[in-house]
Amino acid sequence: MTNELRGTVTAGVLAGIRIADFSRVLAGPYATMMLADFGADVVKIEPPTGDDTRHWTPPVDASGQATYFGSVNRNKRSVALDLTDAAGLAEARRLAASADVVIENFRPGVMARFGLAYDDVRALNPAAVYCSITGFGAGRGAALAGYDLLVQAVGGLMSITGEPDGDPAKAGVALVDVLTGQNALAGILLALRERDRTGRGQLVEVDLLGSLLSALTNQAASTLATGAPPRRLGNAHPSIAPYAVFHAADRELVIAVGNDKQFRALAGVLGEPALADDPRFAANAARVAHRHELTEIIERVLAAASAAHWIGLLEPAGVPAGLVNDIGEAIAFAESLGLEPVAETRRPVADPADAAAASRTIANPIRLSDTPATYLTPPPVLDEHRGADWLPTPPAE
Repeated sequence: MTNELRGTVTAGVLAGIRIADFSRVLAGPYATMMLADFGADVVKIEPPTGDDTRHWTPPVDASGQATYFGSVNRNKRSVALDLTDAAGLAEARRLAASADVVIENFRPGVMARFGLAYDDVRALNPAAVYCSITGFGAGRGAALAGYDLLVQAVGGLMSITGEPDGDPAKAGVALVDVLTGQNALAGILLALRERDRTGRGQLVEVDLLGSLLSALTNQAASTLATGAPPRRLGNAHPSIAPYAVFHAADRELVIAVGNDKQFRALAGVLGEPALADDPRFAANAARVAHRHELTEIIERVLAAASAAHWIGLLEPAGVPAGLVNDIGEAIAFAESLGLEPVAETRRPVADPADAAAASRTIANPIRLSDTPATYLTPPPVLDEHRGADWLPTPPAE
């Protein structure tokens, strides 16, 4: 991305918002990519060795770049600065002092050592929104390392994930980092909205543990109300049945019955209409109490045919059901529904057919009717935009 990039590009809803992005790995870069997709000018300030995820290989994309890094860094420019060097630190301070948003996810105290903490930036630019992402806050948890797996463990998520008689399990992706990135995105936008009203910036603080506890929703509410923490149920739901993974003749499928009407429809599709009037299963609370008996009956019937066969019957009957897809199948499924889940960007090269020039990532999930996300540039090469200044601010309409 050149400094003169957006002259011919339709401005996004965040065009003119300048973001000095000191964050790395996942939570912060996820948030800033979401903002960049809607027109914010994000300068990614990296150490000379680059964001850690540049080195998290395999896998790599067609250009040889780590797919982990590529997943959260499109639409940005990269500037490598050594903050222990006077010139590098001066440039970092200049970018921070002239930005609308500064975001960082170092351990508490690191930015202060470089004169880049919130109070330092605010003294130079009172209108700056400063987002700080930590693992466990800036107080007594400041010294704790904020790794997603660790937070899933101490934050309770692993205690409710996995089979009842098995080991605690983590989610298959760094889910807490992503949730925290979404909260950072929301916090930044809230602070920018308040700045529109007052002209003043403020400090936005989000942490991984708080983000996870908030995301535990009904499970946390149950614990607070009863004093009894929930336990692992595998793929079953603590309050609804049948709402789980079931085995058909060839593969697994999910049946997610949310009410008695749907259960009666399920019983009809299975050729077992009497189940809907059986006292063990007629109401949801009874089905939850007798979930093991119900599961045995359902799986005995499902074993007679393929998962696709059953879904072909369940969906028209109004019973929520679907295959347990792998990620490739999930992307294809979204494409079949017209959701356009994949965003493609290309790096300018001499040969337009060069496969290494293309970058494919998952599209921004936020859809705006008038000012949609745009995908302009692939994830940057380290220090690709050395010496970059902010892009010109679009003229006011």
